[in-house]
Amino acid sequence: MDYKALFHIAMLLISSPAKAWEEIRLEEDRRKVFTAFVYPMIGLCGLSVFIGSLLAKGWGGPESFQYAMTQCCAVAVSLFGGYFLAAYLINGMRVKMFMMDSDMPLTQQFAGYALVVLFLLQIIIGILPDFNIIGLLLQFYIVYV
Repeated sequence: MDYKALFHIAMLLISSPAKAWEEIRLEEDRRKVFTAFVYPMIGLCGLSVFIGSLLAKGWGGPESFQYAMTQCCAVAVSLFGGYFLAAYLINGMRVKMFMMDSDMPLTQQFAGYALVVLFLLQIIIGILPDFNIIGLLLQFYIVYV
């Protein structure tokens, strides 16, 4: 797993989406988005929520660890399910509204990279939960990306 490339593409998608989408379009293997981007980002989101939960609850005993693990797993499962749901819905819109052929690898690639804002916000809010209201406002940046 190459975290340098992971953060490079994430920052490129945030700062100049048009240039990033040109690089992504040149990728030959569309399924690479799973192992190269989505799964590591979900893992980083879970890790940040785990650390943030331990910081909030303290290190005082097994209850705090159990709470942190529960929060970590809840975030990972919701992001994982949300990613596949978004890809499925985008593919459905592609077929029904735009009369295009079904291309699930393409829509999974698009959904994975388009959720970069959500992933980065979850990483930040996982450690600093006081920025939740700013995170809600910044989610509209997904439309631009």
